[in-house]
Amino acid sequence: MTDRAPQVDRSLPTEESRDLLALVREIAQREIRPRAAEEEDTGRFPREVFALLSEAGLLGLPYAGEFGGGDQPYEVYLQVLEELAAARLTVGLGVSVHSLACHGLAGYGTKEQKGAHLPAMLGGGLLGAYCLSEPSSGSDAASLTTKAVRDGEDWLISGTKAWITHGGVADFYTVLARTGVDGPKGITAFLVPGDAQGLTAAVPEKKMGMKGSPTAQLHFDGVRVPDSRRIGEEGQGFTIALAALDAGRLGIAACAIGVAQAALDEALAYALDRKQFGHPIADFQGLRFMLADMATKIEAGRALYLAAARLRDAGKPFSRQAAMAKLFCTDAAMAVTTDAVQVLGGYGYTADFPVERLMREAKVLQIVEGTNQIQRMVIARHLAGPESR
Repeated sequence: MTDRAPQVDRSLPTEESRDLLALVREIAQREIRPRAAEEEDTGRFPREVFALLSEAGLLGLPYAGEFGGGDQPYEVYLQVLEELAAARLTVGLGVSVHSLACHGLAGYGTKEQKGAHLPAMLGGGLLGAYCLSEPSSGSDAASLTTKAVRDGEDWLISGTKAWITHGGVADFYTVLARTGVDGPKGITAFLVPGDAQGLTAAVPEKKMGMKGSPTAQLHFDGVRVPDSRRIGEEGQGFTIALAALDAGRLGIAACAIGVAQAALDEALAYALDRKQFGHPIADFQGLRFMLADMATKIEAGRALYLAAARLRDAGKPFSRQAAMAKLFCTDAAMAVTTDAVQVLGGYGYTADFPVERLMREAKVLQIVEGTNQIQRMVIARHLAGPESR
């Protein structure tokens, strides 16, 4: 693995944000990148890294400083995610998922709720997870069946959530549950403590990539949650979930570009060092064109996710652009990592070099937080309206 940190020529809005990115690169280079391959191979979750990031103020960057956040625009936050994902996707995606788990309370909670919970969530060492998907409701999230039933001043939550990143290790979960009629209008959001009685995690899934990031089913067996932990109004949960996913898709896009950049850096370093027929293989036109295409996909993806982030920061609609960024950046990451394996030839197919791991990791980014087929549906609806049925 090349020991060079990716040195992307970034456009950042302030001196503070430039210092922030320098700090992130230092942490990535010192604490994350050196152990990434070994810990992914053994499936070790780096909880101490998330504690370090929390201590450094990097787990709550896009949220209000009043409640312990970093007061950073999404334009900056996403570039932090990209740097972290380039060092290790388990960390970059983990920060994105944590931010997703905080989104509901930060955006829809009362001032009292925010004051009671957000400081610990954003900078107090806690780690969050987001619980929307179920074994039988993935893309069709509005058909979820996990139920929350009133019991005096409390709610009793029962059901099973699936594909939960940080499942079993998170300190809190933002949970979407059915409190009313079928469909999207009967869903409510709750903030559930990770140690709640009746909440258990299944054995983590065995995955082709991101082995260091636990993904597990969560079982809710009459989990008692006070009404003070209900986020937003009853029946508002699906609106909260969709707003979180719009923001979360930008996080996935940034992570994808980070993975792609790491793959390009590895491929370029190898191509400059490896000699065949008396020349570095980077001299051969076929390979030079491949590297040029890889770099172009990365630059285009970065520009797309940053353009969407700037719309969000300006308070303008960005749902269509978020779907486009998630679609393009994750497809680009899959293409770039595949080409990186090809550049390294037989070595690229071995676990001695990181590009095969990056290729396996890129695949999941085309699936999580809305498959790329769903992104195309979202984009098309913005262009042509809802489908006729």
